[in-house]
Amino acid sequence: MKTYAMVLVASSLALTLVACQRDVVVAPPVVTNVPVPGPAGTPGATGAAGTTGTTGMTGNTGNTGSTGSTGSTGSTGYTGSTGATGATGGAGATGATGSTGDTGATGTTGDTGATGQRGRTGDTVVVVPAPAR
Repeated sequence: MKTYAMVLVASSLALTLVACQRDVVVAPPVVTNVPVPGPAGTPGATGAAGTTGTTGMTGNTGNTGSTGSTGSTGSTGYTGSTGATGATGGAGATGATGSTGDTGATGTTGDTGATGQRGRTGDTVVVVPAPAR
């Protein structure tokens, strides 16, 4: 228990010291006087050119190698045999005959019609043609 208390006190002290902020003092810049150079003088004489070095010898070119021979062509493979033809299938069975449909029912007899009136003897009508013009 004492060790936990010691660790707790030590960490609290460390956090307290870290949390304090110190003021930073900034010193003013130091001014230094730099002398300004005068005008440039006349340029000096140009130096002499150096000598060119010697060129080395070029080596000989090697001989061209010979071309290799062409390989032989492989032999043609065998053709496989044709398979046997399959057997023809058997004929199918004939289907069953369907059943005959029912005969329709006989309809009812209609009512007898009304009896008409007895006829009269009529008058004789004579048709006269119109005279020709």
